[in-house]
Amino acid sequence: MRKTNDKSLKEAIEQMLNVYKIKRRFDETAVVAAWPDLVGKSVANRTKELFIRDKKLFLRIESSVIKNELMMIRSQIIQKINDEAKSNLVEEVIFL
Repeated sequence: MRKTNDKSLKEAIEQMLNVYKIKRRFDETAVVAAWPDLVGKSVANRTKELFIRDKKLFLRIESSVIKNELMMIRSQIIQKINDEAKSNLVEEVIFL
């Protein structure tokens, strides 16, 4: 029998992340971990550096061909990342 103030584990973790104001950082780390699933293994293998800071995704790609392809589909990458995070996590992609 559940009490009225009982929460599921998912709700409790989300509440804890919000209380300690680390939800955004947690989401950013999850996106970095999911990068191969978002763009594919071939692109992920050529990604040398990847981090998110101030709603900007910073990428260092070793292949200029892949870098140009990613520049053309920038908005799709942003959309995929925000869909994955279920929030407005990234607004801009910057290539280093």
